[in-house]
Amino acid sequence: MSIDRLKSTIGKKGGLAKANRFNVMFTPPNGSLFNFDLQGAISSAIAGNFNAKNLINDPRDISLLCDSVVLPGKQISTFDHQTVRQSKKIPYGTIHDDVALSFLLTNDYYMKTIFDKWINSIVDNDKYCVAYKEDIVTDVIIQQLDEQDVPIYGVKLEGAFPVTMSEVALSNESTSQIQKLNVSFAYDKYVPQGALSSTGSAIRSALSIFG
Repeated sequence: MSIDRLKSTIGKKGGLAKANRFNVMFTPPNGSLFNFDLQGAISSAIAGNFNAKNLINDPRDISLLCDSVVLPGKQISTFDHQTVRQSKKIPYGTIHDDVALSFLLTNDYYMKTIFDKWINSIVDNDKYCVAYKEDIVTDVIIQQLDEQDVPIYGVKLEGAFPVTMSEVALSNESTSQIQKLNVSFAYDKYVPQGALSSTGSAIRSALSIFG
């Protein structure tokens, strides 16, 4: 192994993937094209930062506000089978880890409001009713991008929904700290996708906000 051969191999395969080049796309099941948050609009108007563009939900906003995400792993479930001379592991299924995402919080608490509504639709705190699963899930698309923002690899999380939303800490000592919201998703199935199929999934996810 020489440095020249390593550089040649990396160059032949398009360079090294960068951890900060990624895209996340999903539309919450209760999401719609128009944002009729009257209370938020009034608050923004009082604060002097009302923007008419906020009345339209742009699916790209979620992608831009996603600060970090992980491509999920997969674990093979096994049991030990004892033979005459040794024990062997026999596979029988898979285990999917929850996926953690972190979002930047803006002054209108856009992402916090989205997940407040989503989680409350799963388990209604007023009526103490649990929704049907098919009504509260969506597909989450996670993409690795190259330097030109072109997807080179993607994962589609089918039947995904939030299971954990972190607390948001407030403190007089944090004078310049940016607020973030951490959310964990569970999902039914994780499907690896190539560049073309992942792009198609992202487009369908963005268009789903139009109904």
